[in-house]
Amino acid sequence: MANPWVHWAVFTVIGIAFVLVMVIAAIYIERRGIAYFAARVGPNRTGPFGIFQAIADAIKVLFKEMITPAQSDKLVYWLAPAVVFAPVIMAYAVIPFQNGAVLADLNIGLLFVIAISTLSTLGVFMAGWSSGNKYSMLGAMRMVAAVVSYEIPVVLAMAGVALLAGSLSLNDIVLAQQRVPFILLQPLGFLVLFLGGCAEINRSPFDLMEADSELTAGFHTEYSGMKFAMFYLGEYGEAVLMSTIIATLFLGGWQGPVLPPWLWLLVKIVLVFFTMVWTRATLPRVRIDQLMALAWKFMFPLALINLLLSGIEVLAWPQVLPLYLIPVNLAALVILVLLWSKLYRVGGGRVEV
Repeated sequence: MANPWVHWAVFTVIGIAFVLVMVIAAIYIERRGIAYFAARVGPNRTGPFGIFQAIADAIKVLFKEMITPAQSDKLVYWLAPAVVFAPVIMAYAVIPFQNGAVLADLNIGLLFVIAISTLSTLGVFMAGWSSGNKYSMLGAMRMVAAVVSYEIPVVLAMAGVALLAGSLSLNDIVLAQQRVPFILLQPLGFLVLFLGGCAEINRSPFDLMEADSELTAGFHTEYSGMKFAMFYLGEYGEAVLMSTIIATLFLGGWQGPVLPPWLWLLVKIVLVFFTMVWTRATLPRVRIDQLMALAWKFMFPLALINLLLSGIEVLAWPQVLPLYLIPVNLAALVILVLLWSKLYRVGGGRVEV
């Protein structure tokens, strides 16, 4: 667009609308998906197949009373939900919906996403600390520990993609996957990013920050009404954002035949998010010591090895990586994961600290 202000206004509206619609869709997909996995019905009353259930819940929560604890830090307590949700929308400023269709094509777009997405952790800590509730504080501290631990392998996995693409611009990274998506050239990086991303955004089986069986609800125990709904939206917004990042970095983003580019991106986002739902319905919740050990003893070494292998391949073939590296990298993924699973044990009947 010739006018930068029109460009800014159009893509800002598109980004906000995309996040809100995708959050509603993600809530419905998870509810219906887990109901299917658990052999039950799921939402089926409000609208055809229950598609308006999330909207009905949003309307209902608007009329619920918002209670503020007497011993809370009022200003921090009120700001926390906004601090959690705002970075999710801001990160979409550099996400390309098709070639050039992006609010701001920053040459450091990948660094921008990493920096902005971690701000949500600050909102979680603000919520836990300001509530004056010991369970909320424990949940918030768990979140900080998980993000600090898993951010390292996640960033290392993203660095491998940046090496292959030769750029930190998300639009350039998508264009670099015209021949083959990076999930085939970086399967180990994909695995590290997917598992580490699920842990960072509090997805099961890593949802220890709001474990109802031990923390009554974790960092948002003292929140109600619309303030609680902001945390709910923020959690699903982070899941959608992580799905978008994975689709952009490893699945070719908006690229694909026949369908419009934005629709290809949408299909890939839904596919990644459904995989998150699948893991939630399948795997049991881990212990907190297992969560931390997985980050430092398993994922961090594998992320370093993946970055080393990526650097060697880029140095050996600086122009274009040959396609015969696809089976080589897939074999490396299988061998490394199986080897590390033999060397690495979590728990073994005792609690590790």
